[in-house]
Amino acid sequence: MPRKILSPIVAVAKKVCPAVITIVVSKDVSRVEGFYFVPLGDQQAVVPKINNSKEKTKVGGGSGFIVSPDGYIFTCSHVVDDTDASYTVIVDPEHKYECQVLAKDPLIDVAILKIEAEKLPYLKMSNSSKIQLGEEVLAVGNPMGEFEDTLSAGIISGLSRKITAYGGSRMQETSLRGLIQTDAAINPGNSGGPLVNMKSEAIGINTAMVLGAQNLGFAIPINYAKKIFDEVLTYGKLKRPFMGIRYVILNPEIAQANKLPVDYGALIVRETFGEPAVIKGSAADLAGLKEYDIILEFGGQKITADQPLTDILQNCKIGDEIPMAVLRDGKIAKIGIRLLERKNC
Repeated sequence: MPRKILSPIVAVAKKVCPAVITIVVSKDVSRVEGFYFVPLGDQQAVVPKINNSKEKTKVGGGSGFIVSPDGYIFTCSHVVDDTDASYTVIVDPEHKYECQVLAKDPLIDVAILKIEAEKLPYLKMSNSSKIQLGEEVLAVGNPMGEFEDTLSAGIISGLSRKITAYGGSRMQETSLRGLIQTDAAINPGNSGGPLVNMKSEAIGINTAMVLGAQNLGFAIPINYAKKIFDEVLTYGKLKRPFMGIRYVILNPEIAQANKLPVDYGALIVRETFGEPAVIKGSAADLAGLKEYDIILEFGGQKITADQPLTDILQNCKIGDEIPMAVLRDGKIAKIGIRLLERKNC
């Protein structure tokens, strides 16, 4: 009887799935012990009855994958962005570990975790700069935090894509660039799982899909994560220059709606009430930047929607002294800033 030939996907699944893990997000939250019914006009409002005692409760989850036998893990930054939460890694039903978040970079949505274990299954990493349009890929993860080792097959549909994503515990808006587009299905809970080639190598980290569209998913190139991983192995953390401002990148629509004098640049402004636009003691604070300043140029480069401040900063180093053109009270001032190291990242 002739031997049955397995699909290449089966062979890839057998190599990849053991290294893909589930991340469980837990927090201490107040217990709900029933509900009150309060009159509200001709209706009744339902108000929870809260007990002051706390209990650890699962509040979210995501995927990740092991990249070394001693327990280093890649996932998305938005999966582990809550500093008040604890994170548990489930390798398989019999092996669960508390994990440490070593580094996270929300600008590219990558995080590095560590669990204390040895001889773990792990994925090899490819060179994402060499992937080709039309190449066959698999997206692997744990959608909805329930369906572990879920695979979806597809191709590389596009390269170097730019999207605006919303995610994390506070559903923050993030602009992501240089992404891999794939028609392999990526669902909620898949974030942080690997996008792999037919050699069973990780080429990306699944990060987002477009709601209301079919087969339109995105992954972070693995080379982005490899760079962060090298820094963590060398320094034990990320070493990133940090300005210390909250801002909005201007465009003609924003400028017209707010009657601003320019339609480009980075407007320094707080995101929510109570949070400072300029962080005290930061490089921006020491340089004298103020809320409602508009940074027009940074290091001689014009700040626009196509060339935002985050992209320019990625090419700078800690300690660099950078000249800026800043619009303040209708006048353009030349201000210098010395970049400091980003803390707690």
